[in-house]
Amino acid sequence: MKQLAILLMTTIIAFSCKEKESKVEQVEDEKLTEMQQNLSKYVPVELTADLSGLTDNEREMLPILIKAADKMNDLFWYEAYGDCDALLNSISDEDVKKYASINYGPWDRLANNKPFVEGIGEKPKGANYYPADMTKEEFQNAELENKSSLYNFVRRDESGKLFTIPYHKQFESEVKEVSNLLLEASKLAEDGGLKKYLELRAAALSNDEYQESDFAWMDMKNNTLDIVIGPIETYEDQLFGNKAAHEGYVLIKDQEWSKRLEKFSSFLPELQKGLPVDEKYKQEQPGTDSDLNAYDVVFYAGDCNSGSKTIAINLPNDEEVQLKKGTRRLQLKNAMQAKFDKILLPITDVLIAEDQRKHVTFDAFFANTMFHEVAHGLGIKNTINGKGTVRTSLKEYASALEEGKADILGLYMVQQLHAKGELKEDLKDNMVTFMAGIFRSVRFGASSAHGKANMIRFNFFKEMGAFSRNEDGTYAVHFDKMELAMEALSKVILTYQGEGDYDGVGAFVANYGGIPEELQSDLDRLSDANIPVDVIFEQGIETLGL
Repeated sequence: MKQLAILLMTTIIAFSCKEKESKVEQVEDEKLTEMQQNLSKYVPVELTADLSGLTDNEREMLPILIKAADKMNDLFWYEAYGDCDALLNSISDEDVKKYASINYGPWDRLANNKPFVEGIGEKPKGANYYPADMTKEEFQNAELENKSSLYNFVRRDESGKLFTIPYHKQFESEVKEVSNLLLEASKLAEDGGLKKYLELRAAALSNDEYQESDFAWMDMKNNTLDIVIGPIETYEDQLFGNKAAHEGYVLIKDQEWSKRLEKFSSFLPELQKGLPVDEKYKQEQPGTDSDLNAYDVVFYAGDCNSGSKTIAINLPNDEEVQLKKGTRRLQLKNAMQAKFDKILLPITDVLIAEDQRKHVTFDAFFANTMFHEVAHGLGIKNTINGKGTVRTSLKEYASALEEGKADILGLYMVQQLHAKGELKEDLKDNMVTFMAGIFRSVRFGASSAHGKANMIRFNFFKEMGAFSRNEDGTYAVHFDKMELAMEALSKVILTYQGEGDYDGVGAFVANYGGIPEELQSDLDRLSDANIPVDVIFEQGIETLGL
């Protein structure tokens, strides 16, 4: 009996140990599964393009431009987090390390910057542009050299006093290397406009004086290769929305598609006059020396490669250049096609009413995205009441509101061009594709200006009855009401921008910027269906076969 008791006790202990081991393994599996789920938010896409039309010089230039753009990764890592190597070397789990590389830091850009590395706290609103312990009030009260510059860091000296350091000083060795690469590429450039731009951009990286190179970039018309490089967008600075982040794109122009698009920029002045808002908010004349072209992008780096990836570009951001020259709108056709095929169509099958799914088309997706970029040129850049530019007056809200404006005015442009007979496709295609696009973009999270803009629009449209949710969890667009909602939201946004109404915009974002529980449950269904949120790129010289 005693032996039986001992045997039973031994069996129980052994089973208990195995049970504990099983639970430990289960917890480890759950952790691993959670990170694998995070990684599955992204679907890999090869960035390739047809190089057969390039000249020998252009084929030789391409690797040099890619090498220059690649350096933007190091600079953006510092801006977003700090010491990249120290962080990655501290992470033993390869999946976590890979996810940190995708996010350029330990915060999940698709989950409102939630930390996913043990021991890491909340992401500072000002990223690494300012001291983490600096308050808004401290900055506003400080006397600093070039305080409002887009191109410097704010730091503390040994006594705790704030001071600034320009990018070209902080990154002195890196920008020298990039400048040399751009000059090397310029010697191979057969197009005079590209040659001049590369030379001026090389100089600008060395002194943070970018306007002359922006004008040169606007003057380029006949180049096949292009590179967008330097500190450009201000999304990463969520404290003031002011500091620019480094990024790089290397692009090959699609001449055939570009020829189809070239006429649309000429309609901007006419469309500006017809905006559904009081005359005082549309007195500025948009520049008409603007390009609207299609490109295959062959390399992303830095800010544009972090989290959700850009599929169209509207630059430069300098308000003076925009008013004198307009902007260039670059549609990244191959990246756009990848997102349509791998993300938007699967979302459509889950969340769009069956009888409206036929209206989700690539042509409509391309047009909506294209006119989003064109619509950045509409509206107003400077407030009407002396508060300065819209960007400086609305601070951290400026980017989200500007993206919201471009989305809604882009659809307005489609509507107007349909009425003029310039677009022949069914307007219903644009509206339903636009609705499906909202579901795609809100998944980027509230930390993204694009995600926030789409969330505001979803809630505003819902309030105006522009769509309804069916019992089966799909959504149907009500076309007449959507047109009314487009006009109403356009008026709200353009008025806020014209007035530079910081407090009003803050209340507007707080009211409309949240994700309702019902919508969140629908977005969760997309995750359950293993529909990726965005793409990651397999890219570079080897991928292109160079």
